[in-house]
Amino acid sequence: MSITVGIDLGTTNSLVSVMTKDGPKLIPNSLGRVLTPSIVGWDEKQTLLVGDEAREYLAIHPERCASLFKRHMGSEWTASLAGKVRSATELSSLVLHTLKADAENYLGEKVERAVITVPAYFNEEQRRATIEAGRLAGLHADRILNEPTAAAIAYGLHAGDAEKIAVVVDLGGGTFDVSIVEMFEGTLEIRASAGEIFLGGEDFTSLLMSQILTQHGMTLERTEMEHPLLVSRLRRECDQAKRLLTKQPEVEIRFPSQDGGFIDESPIINVTREQFESWTNRVLNKVMMPIRRALGDANLKRGDIDEVILVGGATRMPCFVNRIEELFGQTPRCSFNPDEVVAIGAAINGGIIDRREELQDLVVTDVSPFTLGVEIAKDVGLEERTGYFLPVINRNSTIPISRIERVETRSANQSQVKVSVYQGESRLVKENILLGEFEVNGIPNGPAGQPIDIRFTYDLNGVLEVEATVVETKRKCSQVFTRHAKGMGASQVKKAVEQMQALKTHPRDEQENRFLLRRAERLYAELPLRERQLLDGLLSGFEEVLELRDKEAIEKYVEQLREFVAAYDTDHDEDDAEGFENEW
Repeated sequence: MSITVGIDLGTTNSLVSVMTKDGPKLIPNSLGRVLTPSIVGWDEKQTLLVGDEAREYLAIHPERCASLFKRHMGSEWTASLAGKVRSATELSSLVLHTLKADAENYLGEKVERAVITVPAYFNEEQRRATIEAGRLAGLHADRILNEPTAAAIAYGLHAGDAEKIAVVVDLGGGTFDVSIVEMFEGTLEIRASAGEIFLGGEDFTSLLMSQILTQHGMTLERTEMEHPLLVSRLRRECDQAKRLLTKQPEVEIRFPSQDGGFIDESPIINVTREQFESWTNRVLNKVMMPIRRALGDANLKRGDIDEVILVGGATRMPCFVNRIEELFGQTPRCSFNPDEVVAIGAAINGGIIDRREELQDLVVTDVSPFTLGVEIAKDVGLEERTGYFLPVINRNSTIPISRIERVETRSANQSQVKVSVYQGESRLVKENILLGEFEVNGIPNGPAGQPIDIRFTYDLNGVLEVEATVVETKRKCSQVFTRHAKGMGASQVKKAVEQMQALKTHPRDEQENRFLLRRAERLYAELPLRERQLLDGLLSGFEEVLELRDKEAIEKYVEQLREFVAAYDTDHDEDDAEGFENEW
């Protein structure tokens, strides 16, 4: 059986590692470096470039290179390179193929199996895309491992039998994750995870670029289209400045010409650390919501955390370290190189899969990052309404897991039902992500209420299988979904709030009720399971009395909803650090 390597497939850099008798080892690439830039390009002779060579080429030929494509895994995004349309999956496979070749050269044997890490908040389609990228590279993904979990494994291996609750805060080049980890008796149990796919060190770089371009009367979006060489070179300058500002109070940034070059008269912009932190503060504030959500799902407070672990290169920024230290009241731990710790954990997990003797006493659990469920109909007043979300597996349930929810037919002699599978945190399916649909036929004739069991099975790779069983006949239908999802970024959350305007029936047009509904719907996605169920009951009752136009009952529900929202949502603005602090 071939050895299982660990791969950290990163947004900006990727690494490959292996578990040896002397512990986890990072494998160097052909240049002797352990970090391989996640950049792919083709030169004028159609020669494939990956890694450091592509990074250098990107500065002078951005139109021939692609970077940051990890953010688009599992979506319909493409890039046109070397006369061909390339998906994020295909581009990632080229990075993986390079890492595979480096591992084979280092180990002196064929490598076919890997543990590949992904952000904890990657959805089902993004995980499938990662598995497919591995397959295209000639690798079987034995496990898709959450990045904070990998980091926790690396730290947990050296913790022995110490009992503690730690929070792993992972700010990489393109994504942000936070996981609550309990360590005890050789076991690592992931209590909860949360994150943001479109939040990372590259966003700090982009804001610095945007500020400098604004000072020259330019905008980032327009300049990128009109003068791509200028933007490519400026991005490199700003990225270097961001790194230098972690060690020194001030840097100089050269402003390139339109052709991307520098001359003696090129403007020099001085940027202080204070300026950089002021310009990027609104991005930094976005780390608060995932931290709050993870703690809430784990039913913990800041004071319950014994240790804070920093992961990801962007955690070197002093402003980030200071913010985390302020939030948790303790100095974060960073014993491992934050760029390398995820790959180290992946190597250890590969060793567990290979049943290495030195790792037999280490047990690791993980959680589902999203709620998974199906669409159902409900009676609202005298009317039947579809579009409601029935959770089957709640977010942060320990995986692997298999759970069943029973649904029923809605009409007499109904011979078939459509099972629509969604992922998300809203009680309305239109605000969640549709993963796919399938039909269940052969339901026997009879009155409404014929039972059907819906079983969701979610494995350690985050891969979902759904099975529907007609209880009376035992007839089964199952489906594994492959449709591409578009992700759950900030724009979708904003759209979900705007869609609350669809509740137009009087007296919902009244501004106060409309605002209360919007606020409660937004809060629903942030709450732990028990509180979410309580709020769902209140919202369902409120919608019913609104439909019946029962003024007295509406007033009672308004009062109850106000009390509930006030108790659980003291922070109106997630970007308001002071409000966040007070809430805790």
